[in-house]
Amino acid sequence: MSDHQHEVEELERESATAARLFDVRRIIGGLFVVYGVIVTIAGLTAGDADLKKAQDININLWTGLGMLALGLFFLVWLKLRPAVPPTATELAAAAEDGPAEG
Repeated sequence: MSDHQHEVEELERESATAARLFDVRRIIGGLFVVYGVIVTIAGLTAGDADLKKAQDININLWTGLGMLALGLFFLVWLKLRPAVPPTATELAAAAEDGPAEG
């Protein structure tokens, strides 16, 4: 195997790692889970005055659980359908075709 092919394979591995690391679903899911935990805890510790202000509906609890569910959805989606960056041959083929018209 030539040095050039080895370098291309190494860059593809690094690109795949970067694509997984900076996938927007990971960031959104992580933030929703963290904030969901915080808001759920606030809902679990809500006092009677807080519930009375919200017509006896524990808004923080329900919102926190919804945020947790959404965050977990994004993280499961990320796990089931990981981002796959294009290979070097796909990028070369796209470059040969020229810029896309739109």
